[in-house]
Amino acid sequence: MSDNLKRALSGAVYVVIMWFGTSYSNFSCSLLFAVLGIICLYEMWQLRKGKSKILALSYVFIPFILIQTQIWCHFTTVAVFDRFTHKFWAADLILLLFILTWTFDTFAFLIGVKYGRNKIMPSISPKKSWEGFIGGFIFTIIASYISFSYFKFPGFNNFTPALVMAMIIPFTASAGDFIASYYKRKAEVKNSGNFIPGHGGMLDRMDAFMITIPAIYLVINLI
Repeated sequence: MSDNLKRALSGAVYVVIMWFGTSYSNFSCSLLFAVLGIICLYEMWQLRKGKSKILALSYVFIPFILIQTQIWCHFTTVAVFDRFTHKFWAADLILLLFILTWTFDTFAFLIGVKYGRNKIMPSISPKKSWEGFIGGFIFTIIASYISFSYFKFPGFNNFTPALVMAMIIPFTASAGDFIASYYKRKAEVKNSGNFIPGHGGMLDRMDAFMITIPAIYLVINLI
C-alpha cells in the first residue's frame, strides 16, 4: 500500500470516528474526548522525557477538561447559561468547531504548498506561510457561512456566532500548531507518535484544538 493511499484511508477513518463520536450522543462525545485526551497526554509526556512537563501537559490537559465540563453540565445545570453556553457546547457545536478547524488546516496547507513564499515562523514550523494562513482564513469564513446556512446549531439565532468562531479559529489553530511544533523540535522528532498511519500521533491531529477550545470557551462565557 502506497503512503498516500495509507494516509488517505487512515485520514478517512479518523474523520468518520470523530464525526460519529461527536454527533451520536453526549456520552459518545465524552468517551471520545476522554480517549483522545489520554493518548495526547501520553504523547506529550513522551516528548518531554527528561524535561519540565507542567506547561506542556497543561497545554493538553486544559482543553480536554473544558470539553468534558461543558458536555456534562448540559445534564446537571439549568441555570441561565443553559440558554446559550450549555447548548453551545453540545455535541453538534463541538462538531462545528471541528469542521471549521479542519477547513482552515486543509486550505492553509493546500494554498501554502502552492503559493507560500513568506514564512510565519520558519525556525519552528518551516512549512507555515502567510499566504496559506490568509487562504485558510478565507475558506474558514466560507465554511462557517455554509455550515450556518445548511445545519441548525443550538444557540445560533444569527450568523454572528459562527462568524466569530471562524475569525478566531485561524489564529488559535495556528498557535496550537506552533506550540506543538516547538515541543517536537525540542524532542528532535517529526511527529508526536505513530498512532495514525501516515499522519503521525494523535497530538499531531489535535494540536490545532489545544488553544482553540479554551479561546472559544472564554469568548462564549465572558463575552
